[in-house]
Order: sequence, then structure tokens, then C-alpha cells
Amino acid sequence: MSRSFHVAVAGATGAVGVEMLKTLEKRNFPVKSLRLLASSRSAGKEVTFKGETLKVEEMTKDSFKGIDIALFSAGASRTREFGPAAVEAGAVVIDNSSAFRMDPTVPLVVPEVNPEDVKKHHGLIANPNCTTIIMLVALKPLHDLSPIRRIVVSTYQSASGAGALAMQELKDQAGAYLRGEKVEPKVLPHPYAFNLFSHNTTIGDNLYCEEEMKMVNETRKIMHDDRIAVCPTCVRVPVLRSHAESIVIEQERKVSVDEALAALAKAPGVKIVNDTARNYFPMPVDSNEQYDVLVGRVRDDLSCDRGLALFVCGDQLLKGAALNAVQIAELL
Repeated sequence: MSRSFHVAVAGATGAVGVEMLKTLEKRNFPVKSLRLLASSRSAGKEVTFKGETLKVEEMTKDSFKGIDIALFSAGASRTREFGPAAVEAGAVVIDNSSAFRMDPTVPLVVPEVNPEDVKKHHGLIANPNCTTIIMLVALKPLHDLSPIRRIVVSTYQSASGAGALAMQELKDQAGAYLRGEKVEPKVLPHPYAFNLFSHNTTIGDNLYCEEEMKMVNETRKIMHDDRIAVCPTCVRVPVLRSHAESIVIEQERKVSVDEALAALAKAPGVKIVNDTARNYFPMPVDSNEQYDVLVGRVRDDLSCDRGLALFVCGDQLLKGAALNAVQIAELL
């Protein structure tokens, strides 16, 4: 008889929390009981799961008694505050924030890339940053052909990465712009509709922003290779929920386009969209609400003898967050 689990979702009413609940239901995760947790503002809201109406509770340090798996998407400060209490209560915490990603004692896991790392947990497992997840699902099969030594990546990041309020702001601004009204940014620092701008995290002393440095550090940790050099540029674009990335890699040996496509075709979590005749490649509209990372535009890097270029798209709320967390729970 298969085991079922007492599950809690922390941040259950946020954009990622909502997708976590949908994903648990859609993938028929063996939930014995479900506890929905959020801030006091959301306490009392009702959510339907598998036909049953559940009430959202205010998250406290006592919320995790009897819980086996706690899916956290409540932000880094809330995870630092409540995560240790959940672990102490006996739960395994799978956290979507940056709170513990670079803690050497906490596994940072993409199930298609480093599933074996789940076994190393001490009650806490970190979900990587969305851009890193989407990139590495596409790059792992290529890294297996020949180790990747250098990555140059430019991201085209959707509003969902900044949460439900940013998604709503994009919708509101688009309407205002088309009506000829003045656009007033509130959630994000710049006008978002019909615009794009450098990712809005803090710029560090090395002139890279926090989002970019996440890609550098998380890639090396997940791939267990500190020699991988990463040069990222992260940009917000007016798209609702799917991230796109332009990636150029340099490998130890030359991998042909055909060899790369053959490896990608067999890779878990990858769907090839590479119709050169129709000029049809990965697009956010096609990756929205899809589990797979779309990969295409695979071609030789004309500037490097051992290089390949590719373009990828992935649903930020799903593979970039909720789905990856649920897949980790499935590994457990």
C-alpha cells in the first residue's frame, strides 16, 4: 500500500502557492491531509482542493505539528522565521525562496539535473531560482555530452517572477497605456507595459544584480562544478508568466548541433521546438501552463569553436517554482 502524506503549503494564496495546489492536484500527489497557511491578511479565505473546501490559516510556529512535507512559498524572511520550526516539528521543508539556497548543508535541487542531492537533506531542501531551473533543465543533457566551461545567458523575465501584484500591474498598465493615460509604476520601479528594463534587484559591487549572481552561484552548486563560468544579464519583459533565455555555452569538446538535439530529445522535462523552416521556436505563449522547458534555435556559436547557442522558454510559476517543488516532494 503506497504511503500518503500530511502536507502544508505556506504562502498558499500567493501566485506560486496557488500553482503548488493546482500541481499537487493535477499530479495526484498522495495527500492525506492538507493545511493551507498564509499571513493574517489571508487567514479565513477559502480554497478548493480536490472538491473539498479548505480554510486558510494564519501561519505560526505551531502550524506544522503532524506535517510530513511543507511546501514554502512565503518569501525569504518568512522562511527564516518559520522554516526551522517546521523542521523541528518533523516536517521536510521544500522552500521556494532564496533563504537557504547557498547554505552548504541544504541541497539545492532540480529533479532532472541532480535528484540524488535530495538524499542529503537535514529537513530542508531549497528550490533554485526560476531562471536557474529553466536554464539547467536545458543545459544538463548538453553538459553530460561534454562538460560546459562557460555560459553567457540573457534572460527575458516575466511579471510572475515578481508575484501576483506585478502581474496585475502589467495588465493595468497595458490598459492605461492603450487608453492614453499616464502609467504610474507601483509594484515595479519602472513603467512595465510596452517596456523592458534591467532586473530590479540590487546592483552589487561587481556591477551584477542579485538575480544575476543567483544564476552564477546556483549553477555551480547544482552542477557540482565551481569551474563553470557564468555571465548573466537579467531583464524584465512585459510577459505575464513565462521566462525566456538566450544561452550561449562553451564546452570542453565540440558538440555538433545534431548531437545536441539528439540528447535534448531524450532529456526529461525538455520539449524541442526547433522548426527552422517556419522560423518557429520557443515562445512564452506556448510555454504558459506547460510542465516542459521548450528548447530551440540550437545552432553553432560562430564566435567560438566549441560553442553552441540556444533559446529556451519555461513557465516561471510551474517549472520555475511550483512544479519543481512538487517534483522534489515526489522524489522524497
